[in-house]
Amino acid sequence: MRITKVYTRNGDKGGTSLVGGRKVRKDDLRIESYGTVDELNATLGLVRAELQRAQVTPEVVQRLDGQLACIQHDLFNLGGDLATRTEDRWEGMRIASSEDTTRLENEIDTMNEDLEPLEDFILPGGGPVGANLHLARTVCRRAERVTVALAAGENVNEEAISFLNRLSDWLFVAARWIAREAGEREVLWQRDR
Repeated sequence: MRITKVYTRNGDKGGTSLVGGRKVRKDDLRIESYGTVDELNATLGLVRAELQRAQVTPEVVQRLDGQLACIQHDLFNLGGDLATRTEDRWEGMRIASSEDTTRLENEIDTMNEDLEPLEDFILPGGGPVGANLHLARTVCRRAERVTVALAAGENVNEEAISFLNRLSDWLFVAARWIAREAGEREVLWQRDR
């Protein structure tokens, strides 16, 4: 693919085209779903930029940055998956798969080995990287909700929902893990406040 012109003026009246050419309004749930996935991907870009300034070892930066880079590619593929109706998919098109979800689960389990079990809810925070990961988690949950709403009326790859659900868990655990690695304090929710 080669992009030579960024603007087309095709969307100036509030419409756009899905992969395959079908015209829809820009407030269509399909557009909202992959737009929110794009927002999540941009948020992870912020996390990765902040990670480069974190007070952690180069090995920690390399490990987490590599995982985040992989997730960003997954999210770009997921955006394409959501932008394409089932009947418009092509042979070999990369869509969310159970292998992607399983990889996230394995990474969650590995990070969790280094963490103390939670005894209560924590407030989003844990330093700049952790706080941005918590923000990404909330965007991920919104992407999941919109995708579930889309799936109620249209055919959607079921693994897309599983992947987003597991990714929000991954983002939560990664926020806790990087806070620990950076020596940042997590604040427990105080029920009586």
